[in-house]
Amino acid sequence: MKPFLESDFVNQMKDITSQAYNHNWDERNGGNISLRIDSKDLSNYSDVSTIIRNIKIGFDAREVIGQYYLVTGTGKYFRNISSFPERDLGLVQIAKDGKSVDLLWGFTDGGQPTSEFPAHLMTHCKLQKNNSDKRCVMHCHPTNLIAMSFTLPLQEKKFSQILWRMQAESIVVFPEGVGIIPYMTPGTNEIGRATADKLTRYKIVLWPHHGAFAVGSDLDETFGLIETVEKAASIYSIIKMHGGRMINSINDNNLIELSKRFSVQPNKEFL
Repeated sequence: MKPFLESDFVNQMKDITSQAYNHNWDERNGGNISLRIDSKDLSNYSDVSTIIRNIKIGFDAREVIGQYYLVTGTGKYFRNISSFPERDLGLVQIAKDGKSVDLLWGFTDGGQPTSEFPAHLMTHCKLQKNNSDKRCVMHCHPTNLIAMSFTLPLQEKKFSQILWRMQAESIVVFPEGVGIIPYMTPGTNEIGRATADKLTRYKIVLWPHHGAFAVGSDLDETFGLIETVEKAASIYSIIKMHGGRMINSINDNNLIELSKRFSVQPNKEFL
C-alpha cells in the first residue's frame, strides 16, 4: 500500500490546477474543484481510513452520506497546489449527520473545503439522481467567456449559437449549448441550487460577470470542456477586436453536418 499523496487522484489534481492557473482562469484563490471517488478506489492507500477531524459544511448532504470527495480548500491558490497538495487539498467523507464531513487526508494547516462546496454537493446530488456518470465539478474564471457576459444579452440560445460558430469542435464538445443563470452572489446556497438545476441539462453553466461551473466524468474531461468553451470565446473576442464583421462563418447546415459526423445530438432549440 502507498500513501494517498502518491495517488493518481492527487497527481491529476496537481496537474489540472497548475494548468488552470497558467491559463489565467484562477487568479489568487479563484476557482475550486471536487472529484467524487469510489471507496474501492481508496483501498490501496494506507492513510485514508482514520478520521482526522470533523468539519461543518453549511448544507444538508444526507443524500450522499458516506461518499468520498477530493476537494480544493477555501482560500487556497491553484498555483500552490502542486507544491503543497497536503495543505491545499482534502479528502473528505460525508459524515453520518449529512451536515458535516470527516477529513481523512490533507488540509494539514487546519483548512477546510472550498466555500463553494455546498454548490458542488448540490450538483453531485442532482447528477446522481439523473444516473449521470459525471464525477468532477470545476469552477473557474475563464477571461473571454466572462467578458462576453458584459457585452451580450444573457440568453442561452445567443451564447450557444455564437460559441458553436467560432470553431468546429464546439458543437461536438458541448452539443447541449451553454447554460446561464442570472447574476447571483457566489458562495451561497441560492447560486448552488440554481447551478445544480442547470447542470441537469448542460455540462457548463455561465455565472455572469464571474466565471463558469462545469461537470465531467473526470478531471481531464471537465478541463477540456472549459478549455473548448473558452477557446471559442477567445476567437469571438478577437473577431470583435478586428471590427466584428464576419464575411465567413460556420452556418446551421455546417453545424448539422458536424453533429451527424461525430454522432452528437445538438440542442434543437438552438438550431
